Amino acid sequence: QAYNCLIHFYKRMPNSKDAPSDCEGNPEGLQLLRDSLELECCNISKSSVLASHVFVVFGASGDLARKKIYPTLWALFRDRLIPQGTRVFGYARSKLTVSQLREKCADTVKAKKGEEDLLDQFWAANKYVAGSYNDTADLDVLAKEMGAEEKDCANRLFYLALPPSVFKQITSMIKACCMSPTGWTRVIVEKPFGKDSTSSADLSRHLKELFHEEQLYRIDHYLGKEMVQNLLSLRFGNMIFGPTWNRDSIASVKITFKEPFGTKGRGGYFDEFGIIRDVMQNHLVQLLCLTAMEKPVSTSPDDIRDEKVKVLKSVPALSLSSCVLGQYEGDPASEDPDVRMGYLDDPTVPPGSTCPTFAAAVLKINNERWDGVPFMLKCGKALNERKAEVRIQYKDVPGDIFNGGTVRNELVIRVQPNESVYVKVMTKTPGMSFNLQETELDLTYKSRYRDARLPEAYERLILDVFVGSQMHFVRSDELAEAWRIFTPLLHTIEKDKPQPIKYKYGSRGPAEADTLAMQNNFNYTGRYKWTAPAHSPKK
Repeated sequence: QAYNCLIHFYKRMPNSKDAPSDCEGNPEGLQLLRDSLELECCNISKSSVLASHVFVVFGASGDLARKKIYPTLWALFRDRLIPQGTRVFGYARSKLTVSQLREKCADTVKAKKGEEDLLDQFWAANKYVAGSYNDTADLDVLAKEMGAEEKDCANRLFYLALPPSVFKQITSMIKACCMSPTGWTRVIVEKPFGKDSTSSADLSRHLKELFHEEQLYRIDHYLGKEMVQNLLSLRFGNMIFGPTWNRDSIASVKITFKEPFGTKGRGGYFDEFGIIRDVMQNHLVQLLCLTAMEKPVSTSPDDIRDEKVKVLKSVPALSLSSCVLGQYEGDPASEDPDVRMGYLDDPTVPPGSTCPTFAAAVLKINNERWDGVPFMLKCGKALNERKAEVRIQYKDVPGDIFNGGTVRNELVIRVQPNESVYVKVMTKTPGMSFNLQETELDLTYKSRYRDARLPEAYERLILDVFVGSQMHFVRSDELAEAWRIFTPLLHTIEKDKPQPIKYKYGSRGPAEADTLAMQNNFNYTGRYKWTAPAHSPKK
């Protein structure tokens, strides 16, 4: 089973003939993964001629390619996790050479000591083709270049690191000019997948006319994060959580995404989409699905995605009355010039924009397990910290015998930074007294798995595409349900242009969001203080 081997990919191969001696890791797991990749090629046996693989990066000169895709491909190449002989083709309008592309990526694609020769080999496996996104003659050139590098069985993988405005043109040309005649073809589509239900359905119809669903990989990088993938194991691999994972024991669920920086001069692009489209409708909805879904009949991709769709179908569409919208303003007292700049001070933002940079929304799930339990999604820019987590707050202990000294238990899955799972519990304070103290059962990954290298989300997901697993990618019906929930709210915001509540750069966001949480059965006491164990790094 090719996908089962992916669970071993959290450490690197040590002391291989091609890798530097200071690599950490689990060689047995990595070798299992490599063997599975060899067997993936065209369903042929190991004794047959192995297939060739071509990875095409459309938008190779852009920020996403420079910051994420090329560093990911380098990491997979360095650890020998992609099939041997894979060729990488960059394609963009910019007229570049591979040497110039390497120079553009110099600050993101780096070699550690002892890896310099491997890095040279990686770039030697790269080619670059300049062309437009609306002329089939340019893609004919790309197809000819790919064909010159391929064997009899040729597998092709296309990554669309492009703005949505060119998705239709480029996918039509891929279908016309670049499909593999002898192996598989897979297409990775980056978000946003439309702007509302209508535009998303239009794009889905277009892609469905060109490709089968198993050829499409709609990427949401949050599904590649360690703790997001760990949600399934935590929920369905432990008896301890199952009996209480329902409305009888849980008071509320809060899913949070916070960034400590603003739009950084990219406000014009952000203003087209806003925080709801950028974060809530995709990243946070995926966390909600994995938190609330029923146990699938197996770990196969479609069984898991079937359960996620069932959850979304149980969620009514959002209305503005269930939300708090905010927009950050600068802090004039700060010495940092970025912090002094509010959203509307960004010269790329339209004057007087009411685009929210913060949103909190309460969703309800109308099914037997979750009826009456509020799920609060909260996300924002220019806040007081970087954090993404799922916080499950349990109900008050019935029949309190401690004179109000207890506070609610919480299970927290910290996605980033400092990946961890911890449970807040009440214990007796040490010594002669019988006072209660809030403490934790703590699994902090940096403490428990000191030598493990947690791969970047894009590493996991691109590797998934190579082995043909769609478990951590968004299916078309899942996407349609997510847009159904948010489209009425987005249309109301665009039509009525409600004035977002101002909040100061570096704050926790609008105080109204805390009120919304309190009104929806989430209690915040502020009493809990986490103390790092002596052997653990600070959170």
